Amino acid sequence: VITNAGGAGVLAADACAEAGLTLNPPSPELADDLLAALPAGASAGNPVDATAAVTEDALHTCLERLAGHPAVDAVLVALVPTAVAAATGDDLVRAVTRGPGRRAKPVMVVRLEQDLPVTLLPVADGEAIPSYAEPQAAARALAHAARRAAWLARPVGTVPDPDDIDTSRAQALADDFLAQRPDGGWLDPRACAELLSCYGIPQQPWAWAEAEDDAVRAAERLRGTDGRVVLKAHWPGLVHKSLQHAVHLDLRDEAQVRTAFQDLRARFEGLMTGVVVQPLAPRGTELFAGVVQDGVFGPLVVFGLGGTATEVLADHAARLAPLTGQDVHDLITAPRCAPLLFGTQGGGPVDLEGLEQVLHKLSRMAMDLPQLAEADFNPVLATPGEVTVLDARIRLLPRRPQDPYLRRLR
Repeated sequence: VITNAGGAGVLAADACAEAGLTLNPPSPELADDLLAALPAGASAGNPVDATAAVTEDALHTCLERLAGHPAVDAVLVALVPTAVAAATGDDLVRAVTRGPGRRAKPVMVVRLEQDLPVTLLPVADGEAIPSYAEPQAAARALAHAARRAAWLARPVGTVPDPDDIDTSRAQALADDFLAQRPDGGWLDPRACAELLSCYGIPQQPWAWAEAEDDAVRAAERLRGTDGRVVLKAHWPGLVHKSLQHAVHLDLRDEAQVRTAFQDLRARFEGLMTGVVVQPLAPRGTELFAGVVQDGVFGPLVVFGLGGTATEVLADHAARLAPLTGQDVHDLITAPRCAPLLFGTQGGGPVDLEGLEQVLHKLSRMAMDLPQLAEADFNPVLATPGEVTVLDARIRLLPRRPQDPYLRRLR
């Protein structure tokens, strides 16, 4: 930041700091070069206070030295009208516009007396330099430009092509469902499980039961090493099973399974179409992975903290499908819960490779099936040994494929 008035420089520096920009002081060598061109009383910190006595030539010299220095990424020039400049005829704005419009580093101007929020100052080479009425607006614009430059500089990454995917079977499943339900809707647990299996997405073992005896037999077959199972009620449109008390956990024997089934059937009579029986899952980190459709950008893959509080905490990140390896890395590290995945309080990291595979395959599903309106995998249980989807909800709607060329332009 360089200014002809100390107060304006402080305002501009504060605005830059609030926008997340870093203001490092000039190196001793650069500071000496600046002071050599400036009038007595100037200071070469950050902001550089050129004082009200600065001339057009001196300001132009300092601007060129700042813009050309390798340690400087951008220059913000904060100017206020002064009696000294009016008396000498110096035009400090011309000190900025005398140079080329396209410099190696971006240059912005703040003129506190300016009427319009932002204008363009014409430069001799036909380019223009933006001029803002408020330092906050200039700092925000510069911060956006810095973030975009950092984004453009990042490696693009590649989209993997998993070999354990049955796209034709998945498309046939979607077509059959929409042939029976032209307006679309939510898949039942059996269809959800089949669609996940088309993409090799690991699932907790499960069985569907519509009768009490079927639930008992399924529980006997699926009991884990500790002998405990879970019963989850289902009916079309069911959301938030736990909040509706539609889940029974930690069932250890036949009597408890029968009691749980009878309770669910009694409380949800007329609604419940059956139950899902699963072995009780081990302890782990509960995550969320899903797909939502954006009207402009198309399918977005969402990832974050799962469990019953996922909507309350809203600790999620989203990226456009198809996901590259870099996108998946960003998704995993962006949520606030990310440290849980890399080992905390003496625990080891979860199966990160398995988690990456789930996200890549979910992304592939979103790209293969334009009918995929919404997908919620919650919870996705992550442990050091594996990543498993415990529950999935998928909604299909009749849709046309998006134009991939238009999508790349966004």
